[in-house]
Order: sequence, then structure tokens, then C-alpha cells
Amino acid sequence: MPVFLHDTLSREKREFVPADPKRVTLYVCGPTVYNYAHIGNARPAVVFDVLFRLLRRIYGEDHVVYARNITDVDDKINQAAIDQGVDISAITDKFTAIYHQDMDALGVTRPTLEPRATAHVGEMLAMIGRLVENGHAYAAEGHVLFDTGSFADYGQLSGRSLEDMIAGARVEVAPYKRHPADFVLWKPSKPGEPVWASPWGAGRPGWHLECSAMIEKTLGPTIDIHGGGHDLTFPHHENEIAQSRCADHTPTLARYWMHNGFLTMDAEKMSKSLGNVKLVHQLIERIPGEALRWALLSGHYRAPLDWTDGLVDQARKSLDRLYGALQRAGDVEAEPGEPPAAFVEALTDDLNTPRAMAELFALAKTLETATKAPERQAAKAALLGAGALLGFLQADPDAWFKGAAGDDLAAKVEALLDERVQARKAKDWPTADRIRDELNALNVVVMDGPDGATWRLRETNPT
Repeated sequence: MPVFLHDTLSREKREFVPADPKRVTLYVCGPTVYNYAHIGNARPAVVFDVLFRLLRRIYGEDHVVYARNITDVDDKINQAAIDQGVDISAITDKFTAIYHQDMDALGVTRPTLEPRATAHVGEMLAMIGRLVENGHAYAAEGHVLFDTGSFADYGQLSGRSLEDMIAGARVEVAPYKRHPADFVLWKPSKPGEPVWASPWGAGRPGWHLECSAMIEKTLGPTIDIHGGGHDLTFPHHENEIAQSRCADHTPTLARYWMHNGFLTMDAEKMSKSLGNVKLVHQLIERIPGEALRWALLSGHYRAPLDWTDGLVDQARKSLDRLYGALQRAGDVEAEPGEPPAAFVEALTDDLNTPRAMAELFALAKTLETATKAPERQAAKAALLGAGALLGFLQADPDAWFKGAAGDDLAAKVEALLDERVQARKAKDWPTADRIRDELNALNVVVMDGPDGATWRLRETNPT
């Protein structure tokens, strides 16, 4: 089944054909580990996890190599280390571990490779050397800069000309630059910052260079797919292309470029000044990771996504429907099976997750309406298989509905529900109302269905 992906560079949806089906390569810009990841940071991790799962299904798990880097040297990391009087590794190790924990909770598969910037400074220095030798970079006042004027294709990915970049610049241009758009490959370290020796003076690498060097080292000079957030298109990915192509005289860095859209908070940009930054680490304390994942995938990855209370609430309700179908089919023994063609086709059409989610509901309906044992078993296997490919339905249905409720609370709720059933049968409405109030006080949501009632804990302040 062919896969079609929207390529940012060509600005069209193209059939994906890897250079080598036995080694499909994917690189995604990963976290800068100086603080907790917010929910916007999680969107590319979740989106490209779906792509990784899809590619592994098509080409085989051993034939897809996914590298997602860790940026562990950066201005913000350096400042945090200085403020706390520790080595940068104390900051980066702590937040790398937290990032892994948070992404695990969202069902994000660990990448094949996770290169760290500080482990590839040698490769960065070698790439700078080739750029200088090839006439695409120059040294000036302890810096080494890329000469954008030497690369005719600069600006193709973002669709910007050098003139537009100059007109849009709002920062003072350093006097040692040949061209205002030239960018730093190597720069002197400030007091207290990490420092490495180089032929151009002691210092540290520029951010853009890091990814180019790590891509070349882990995947090769040309890769199949490069992904990341829309905000990285310019200047980061534009600069990666320039560095990588000019260092190795390579006509292509990535054969397909994919970018996910922005995430906003109630239609506003997420920012500390507005106080609307939502950290994954805090969200997963009260909201199931699958519900956050569903919310992140509920819109097409290339479109902007507005994060609201309603979005998360709807995500939870959607998963309740699917888990409810599985719970009512608890008597059916089934392992995850082959996802239906319509479901897979949705994902192969540029990761159309909203359409794939609609197929999940169709599968749940088939499971609910099937009457014969073989049909119910086939429907449940298909639902589980499709859910697994998208990263959902990984919990036991009973555990899903009970959420964080302990055994004592679960037993109390079950007893109240049994008492409620008896009261309703006897048309003892005052008792039924009293039980309802008790359940509300316990923060329990009761969902009545044709086969009885299920329940779950209600989240407070869902987003």
C-alpha cells in the first residue's frame, strides 16, 4: 500500500519511495533539555511516532532507523547550569530522563537512535572544516559563519529570498558578517559556559550545525524523511540544508520534509508571560496519557491545533466509547489483529489521523452489533490491531475506567452502583438520587448503557 506524504520543500503531497527499503531513515529534531516539556513540545513527538509505527509496519521493524536528537548544549542550558552552580550534564541528564518519562506516558515509542549534541562535537568541527575548505564558511573574530551568499538554493525550503530575510530582520547585524543572513557555525564561549578547542579558537558549536552533524553521523549525508515543528522550517531547517549540502557537495539532505502545525492555548500563543504553558509532566498526573495523545492527534498534523478544556474532554469521551465497546466484549478472547484496509489507507494518506479515528469508531460499532462469535472475535481483533498501530487501547478496559482509583475507592463505587441498580429497579428514586450525590462527591462519572453502568473518575481542571 503506497504512502503519500506532504513534502514542505516541493509544497505538494508525494508518494513516499525510500532510497533503500531495507534501511528507511527518519530524523526528527528532539528536545532541548533544560526544563520540562510542554504539551506543544509533545506534538511532534506524537505525530512522528505515528509515522514511525506506520513505516515499521510497512517496511519491517528492523528496516526503519529513526533518530531523534537531544540538544544538550544551548544558551538556556548553560544559563541554568550557571544559576545552579552545576555542570550542564546535571541539568541535561535530569530533564532527559523526565522527557523520556513524559513521552512514555503519551505512548511515544523510543527512537532507534538518540544522539546527543555534546557527543558529536568532533563531527561538528570536521563539518565546519569542510565548509571552510569548500568556500562556504569563513572565520571572523573568533566565530565561524556560514556564507549564505555562496549557496544559491538558500531559502528554498521556507520560500524566502535573502532580501526578504534582511527586510524581516529585527536584530542588529554583527559587523563581522559578510552578509546579514550569515549564521554562526562556531562561536566563543562566555565565562562559565562549556568550551571545546577548535582550529578557530576555543568555543562551542552553533545550534543549527548540531543537527547536520548528527544526521550525517547516525543516518548518512542524505536521508529519506526529516521532520519537526513548523516553527523550525526557518531558520533551523533552512540552515541545516545549507550546511549539509555544502559540506559534502550533496544535492539533497532530506528527500521529504514534514512539519507539524502550531499548538495554541485557547486560541492564544503559549507563553510564560500569559501563564498558559501546560507541562506534560503535570498533565499526566491527572489525565491519562492516551487521552492527551488522542487530543494531539485529533486534528491533522499539518493544521494548527487549539488546546482547550473541550478538546481534552472530548478526547477522553472518545476513548471511553472505544474502551466501553471492549469492556462489553470482555467475554471475547482476541489478540490484536490486522487493521482494516480503510484504517491503514487513512494513515498512508499523509497521516490522516482524524479519518483513522473515525475508522476506530466504525470498528467499535461493528463489535457492538455483531452477534455471532466469529464475527465478534474478528471485530475485536481488528479494533485492537488498529488501536495499537495508532498507539491507543493499550490499557485494560476496567483499569481505564477506574483510572487512578485505588482498590478501596473502586470497591466503594461498585457497591454504590449495585445499590443504585436495586433502588432504580424498586423505583426508589430518593435512594437513587442520594447515591448519585454520593458518587458525585467521590468525583465519579457514571455512564449508563444497555448492558449496565460503567464509571470513571472525573478530572478536575482537565487542561
